[in-house]
Amino acid sequence: MRDFLIHLEKYRIYLASRSPRRKSLLSEMKIPFTIWLKEEVDEDFPVHLSPVEVALYLARHKSLAFLDELGKEDILITADTIVVLNGRILGKPVDRADAIGILSELSGNPHEVITGVGLWSAGRESLFDSRTVVWFDPLSRAEIEEYIDTCHPYDKAGAYGIQEWIGYVGIGRIEGSFYNVMGLPIQKLYRELQRFTDYSL
Repeated sequence: MRDFLIHLEKYRIYLASRSPRRKSLLSEMKIPFTIWLKEEVDEDFPVHLSPVEVALYLARHKSLAFLDELGKEDILITADTIVVLNGRILGKPVDRADAIGILSELSGNPHEVITGVGLWSAGRESLFDSRTVVWFDPLSRAEIEEYIDTCHPYDKAGAYGIQEWIGYVGIGRIEGSFYNVMGLPIQKLYRELQRFTDYSL
């Protein structure tokens, strides 16, 4: 780990995300980085894409405003996380009623969380995805409303954060990366950064 961190010192690493969860996860990895933000991008996508293609499309779309400014020693990280129930993408809730409706749909059912991640430098790119299946126990209306009114999950795809109260009491099991559900598949990102920077293990 220490050798890899020393190896990364030759690069300037940027995270193009407003997500406090992604910022926290990358910080916990001890990887030095700077937040680099521009105007928020439109998260519309072509309707013919599969859910995995949507996550990758949005990760790429988020990079476009930065690419012309990247040098060979710069690495930009972009990511987008989507929640998929029965093949349908559930976005961020627009209001309380929408959040209640989304969590009511997830209650008692498995769903998939997909994160598309991009690494970008001058003339180089790497796109990859991570997928996790999450099983929610049946949730009562009171539980759903209590969570929404105390945690306000309006910035989260699927209207929930696995690291919050609803995850503690409502999620029976997951298959895949826990951190992917938080918004950044940190173990996979670590390995992809090694490959992207030609680090010899």
